Amino acid sequence: MASRGYNSNAPTQTRQSMASSGGAVKARQLAQLQQQLAQLSNNLADTENLLRMTSVQAESMRGLGSWHAGL
Repeated sequence: MASRGYNSNAPTQTRQSMASSGGAVKARQLAQLQQQLAQLSNNLADTENLLRMTSVQAESMRGLGSWHAGL
């Protein structure tokens, strides 16, 4: 069996290679998640601002309706 070129270190090297590539994949995924979280946070801030603006506009519309009804 040894004459077939079997390398007893191959499984260990493969595991180490997979571990290092797995670490790179994990780091890339974490970076993507951080980017998506930042984008989500920005979108949430935009949504909150739009909600506040809508609330102000609704209050203005209520006042306009009352003014129109008074005519």
